Amino acid sequence: MNRRRNNSIAANPILIGGVTVLVTIVAVFLSYNANHGLPFVPTYKVNVVLPDAAGLIAGNEVRIGGARVGVVHKIDAIARRDGSTGARLELALDDTSNHLPVDSVVKVRPKSSLGLKYVEITRGTASSTIPADGTLTVPRGTTRPIDIDDFFNMYDEPTRQGSTDNLFAYGTAFAGRGGDINQALSDLDPLVQHLEPGARNLVAARTKFQDLFPAFAQAAAEVAPVAGVQAALFGNLNTTFRAFADNADALEASIAGGPHALDVATRELPAQAGFEADSTELFRRFKKPFASLAAASVHLAPAFKAGTPALKISPQLNARIVATLNALDTFVSDPRVLPALQRLTETANLLNPTVAFLAPTQTTCNYVSLLFRNLGSALSEGDAVGTFLRTDPVVAAQLPNSEAGPSSAPANGPPDDPDPRKTPIRDTYLHSNPYPNTAAPGQIKECESGLDKYIPKQQVIGNIPGNQGTAVDKTKRGAVK
Repeated sequence: MNRRRNNSIAANPILIGGVTVLVTIVAVFLSYNANHGLPFVPTYKVNVVLPDAAGLIAGNEVRIGGARVGVVHKIDAIARRDGSTGARLELALDDTSNHLPVDSVVKVRPKSSLGLKYVEITRGTASSTIPADGTLTVPRGTTRPIDIDDFFNMYDEPTRQGSTDNLFAYGTAFAGRGGDINQALSDLDPLVQHLEPGARNLVAARTKFQDLFPAFAQAAAEVAPVAGVQAALFGNLNTTFRAFADNADALEASIAGGPHALDVATRELPAQAGFEADSTELFRRFKKPFASLAAASVHLAPAFKAGTPALKISPQLNARIVATLNALDTFVSDPRVLPALQRLTETANLLNPTVAFLAPTQTTCNYVSLLFRNLGSALSEGDAVGTFLRTDPVVAAQLPNSEAGPSSAPANGPPDDPDPRKTPIRDTYLHSNPYPNTAAPGQIKECESGLDKYIPKQQVIGNIPGNQGTAVDKTKRGAVK
């Protein structure tokens, strides 16, 4: 028995392997060069001169109105004649983005808090445009937007290190002490309750509490001229106390002279009565601030009382949060998540122009709701067998180029009839608007379909003149019976 030899291409493993390697090489090449534009895709290249590149790198996006229209193809440093420096960007824009007006505005904006940037272009209104490979220069005096990098760079290295140390210390101090904090807040309830009568006594007229802070201000004003002396005093005190620590025996001997010092104090302290009088006046001036504190304590006490039960059960919530975070960590560690999110992002970017164009159809013109409402109304009548579709035939007149039969051109009115005794021929002007305005981006903000008015004795093809407005029928949700 003879077997027929199989000469098909699929039976040749060398050929199949070669094709597979070629397809893989092409896919890798396209993936590697995706950030710089795909091959064989026409682009519109524009050079932009900026005071500085502001952290841009080749491959960053270029956006107009939030939509991606190209990439930064190349960045070069330039030196001007006056000795200053700048950056020249070569932007590769989609050929469909149209040429930029010469008064367009270019800014470098942050795309995320991790330092990723993109180029934002605001199209100008000038009639002249920048030709391909032309140059748009941003004036050096243009104010650059404040980025998050500028915010963090306003602190010097010691300050940033101090903030890091504080965050680490406080985080360590509070870690695992949620129950203790809750108990402390719970214990504040009786404190606030007992604080109210004490604060009321403190702000009484006889205490003169309102004079306290003005007295502090006066004391600070008196001490300000000798601030340098005070600073030196603390430095000298450091030396003094270090000497005390090194000579404990001598310090003990000096303490032995304390009784004599007390005798002197007994004799001299009456001279301090003036200071005590000033202190009394200071606390009297505290009256108004403590009056405000007393009024606030009435509201603080119920707040602490109501918050105590919630804080007691917060450890249960914390335990659930830990489980949630562990599940989230497992999810983000899955190697399939990142490619899926990237594909989802690509899908969203592809759908974004379509959704932006279709969204006003419903949000502004309510066309989707009206479609289902009218469809339901057309099928609202019926009998035991089923519902009926209500229809109404439209019979066109048998005239030249009318819709009643074949035509050689769009209908443009009835034929001229010089005999006035005959019955006038009906109007057969063609009115057709296959793409009415729906308030979509780039269109007039109007809901043209359903609002367009019939213009007699005039052919109208396309959008009718004027703005028809957006006052379409409104639909609302009804109860299902």
